[in-house]
Amino acid sequence: MVMSEDVTVDSFLVFILSLHLSVCARFRSCWVCFATDEDDRTAEWVRPCRCRGSTKWVHQACLQRWVDEKQRGNSTARVACPQCNTEYLIVFPKLGPVVYVLDLADRLISKAGPFAAAGIMVGSIYWTAVTYGAVTVMQVVGHKEGLDVMERADPLFLLIGLPTIPVMLILGKMIRWEDYVLRLWRKYSNKLQILSSIFPGIGCPVPRIPAEPSPLADHVSATRILCGALVFPTIATIVGKLMFSSVNSNLQRTILGGIAFVAIKGAFKVYFKQQQYLRQAHRKILNFPEPEEA
Repeated sequence: MVMSEDVTVDSFLVFILSLHLSVCARFRSCWVCFATDEDDRTAEWVRPCRCRGSTKWVHQACLQRWVDEKQRGNSTARVACPQCNTEYLIVFPKLGPVVYVLDLADRLISKAGPFAAAGIMVGSIYWTAVTYGAVTVMQVVGHKEGLDVMERADPLFLLIGLPTIPVMLILGKMIRWEDYVLRLWRKYSNKLQILSSIFPGIGCPVPRIPAEPSPLADHVSATRILCGALVFPTIATIVGKLMFSSVNSNLQRTILGGIAFVAIKGAFKVYFKQQQYLRQAHRKILNFPEPEEA
């Protein structure tokens, strides 16, 4: 009795499947909205790819909406069938002469836009560097002396030389001589006991060697290098006026102020980095606190 019921159910399923296939064979079915010829007799049909069976036909309007979703506003983007990967043949009505010219101009502008923006950005950076170089010359040499020097100089030399001032300052800032000095001190500090008295902790042994971060690993270090390099002439001028006011030449005073600032800052930076190094080397991980028993 159970076997006969299973046979009856299987026969019914086979009948339903054959009925569905016969309906699909008689009527076209849209694979987007699943409507057939009987649902909308006025709809326009299209078979845009190599698919067969239930995915062969689709409404023109349904396919147009589906293509719009795939192109996302870019009418020139290529769209293919998700089943057989056949690229759809999309054609547009012919344009009039005015619309054709406007469409061609729009495409040219779209393609040339990124290059024009890049050129404008590079030009802006260049003239900003020229202005910064001129201001730096007047700040270091003196306002009147700087103007006289730039007036007597060759214009081509100014156009090439002035932008190199901020570039050289940035490249010079990227030279991390303090790290090199710190590595030498860590290596030879045991032999030079005087360093331990000046910089406590430099010569003491460490239980482990901690990992040090890369100097340019994050954007903060890059911005610090950029800002520090561009503000360095101003700082050198201020330090020169405070520490070497007896020097009459503005240029010599600024050079001496820059050297003094770099030396003092480097000494403090070496000491600070060594203390951070020792702090990382002597860190410990504690045991997890067990819950107290009641």
